[in-house]
Amino acid sequence: MTQDNIYAGLQQLGSTTQIPASPDEAQLERVQNPQADTRYTVRFTAPEFTSLCPMTGQPDFAHLVIDYIPGPWLVESKSLKLYLTSFRNHGAFHEDCTVSIGRRLADLLEPEWLRIGGYWYPRGGIPIDVFWHTGPAPADVWVPETGVPTYRGRG
Repeated sequence: MTQDNIYAGLQQLGSTTQIPASPDEAQLERVQNPQADTRYTVRFTAPEFTSLCPMTGQPDFAHLVIDYIPGPWLVESKSLKLYLTSFRNHGAFHEDCTVSIGRRLADLLEPEWLRIGGYWYPRGGIPIDVFWHTGPAPADVWVPETGVPTYRGRG
């Protein structure tokens, strides 16, 4: 398959696209993995992820790290950015946001392996870190550490 054919079905890349009003309305897009015969790790980092507390409406902030070993599909990065941005007006607890993102990506991409780490900044004095994965990381593929330290405050 030629590169032009791989990208032909994309709706958002290369066009003006509105930020989706909610994660449910966000359209995640995927493309065929042109290196599907090679096992490798893809990492997306979103250091300024934002959602809303469902009880108070106050903003919550997180540093997300998404790693996956692709199977037949790659996530199109603009659609991922728009999807993640759609959470800025979405009320959900940290655990729900993090796990929902991981599950939606795993369902879309059918990866060999996927993990997401949500490193949430403190509210009420307690940081909450949330980790989800599809299973153990394969031992024979390089998966770097996330590099995100646990929250230490001013200590």
